[in-house]
Amino acid sequence: MKTSQRTVRLELTEPLRISRSTMAAREAVWLTIEHEGRRGHGEAVTSVYYGLDAGTLGRLLHAEAQWLARFTDPESALEAFRTGTREVAAPPAVTAAVEAALLDLVGKLAGVPVHRLVGAPGAPPSAATARTIGITAPGRAEAQAARLVRNGFSVLKLKAGAPDPADDLARARAVRAAAPGARLLLDPNGAWTAQESERLLPLFAELGVEAVEQPLAPGDPEALAKLAERSPLPVIADEDAVDLEDARRLAGRVQGINVKLAKCGGVSAALRIAELIAGSGTELMLGCLTASTLSIAPSVHLADRARWVDLDGHLLLADDPWTGIGGADGTVRASRHPGLGVRERGAGEAGA
Repeated sequence: MKTSQRTVRLELTEPLRISRSTMAAREAVWLTIEHEGRRGHGEAVTSVYYGLDAGTLGRLLHAEAQWLARFTDPESALEAFRTGTREVAAPPAVTAAVEAALLDLVGKLAGVPVHRLVGAPGAPPSAATARTIGITAPGRAEAQAARLVRNGFSVLKLKAGAPDPADDLARARAVRAAAPGARLLLDPNGAWTAQESERLLPLFAELGVEAVEQPLAPGDPEALAKLAERSPLPVIADEDAVDLEDARRLAGRVQGINVKLAKCGGVSAALRIAELIAGSGTELMLGCLTASTLSIAPSVHLADRARWVDLDGHLLLADDPWTGIGGADGTVRASRHPGLGVRERGAGEAGA
């Protein structure tokens, strides 16, 4: 198998402000694995929060290429992910990109879409995705919500954690006025204390907010679980639920876990978390980083397993260089094409 990589810059349509930062662009590193004339693709994006810049990602993916060189075929390499026997220390975002490229390649070689490779029978999964509204003025949030609802979005996710919580409430009221029938999710990105959460969550519940992600600063999952016992809203763990052991610690103690492939390590890791929490009272949310369609596509192939789907990272870009999962009308859809079913704009069908 041959590998190659390319670094590109992804510009957002407008800066996205959350409680801990504002982002206007990020870099992505694309990994391509080639075997028997077919190519599989995966993407890893830079992240200040996870300490990953483009140079680091490039070096780590080069090391992954050396690991891949041990295998004579992509199926054998993919099996190491499925069985959890891969003995390589790499950040989850890198692992996720490598597995995605292998899934894309194996699917293309077999003529099978990824959702079939991972055991989802029937039609390709599709789901209504949340669309994020950042921390912004209430009037601007209201206009964004009205536009999104007109375009078909039925789920809106509001970023919270402004210095003055009254601003968060004003923004939520404005969005509710503009989108009275929409499902609303709330995400303070760990900006509140337990006392603030207990005071604020009932107010957001009165506005019909459906669930809240990680209201407390990460690092104290016990505090998050205790808050979930008292909260009038379902509490979804995000930054406090990184891997399988985190999920084991919180299963049955919070109402949801946000699984991001770049956070947990890829499709196989996500499926293990989903299996672990099934029947525990903790439900699955599928989330993502701001990234291109190439990065979001593997999660879309898992969308039928989740109660909450937040796969809008590609929709925040000014110019998504990949296509194939939709989403502009509020619904993301896995493709029937082999592999991930995505293609680079201007390239051949299904990114072959």
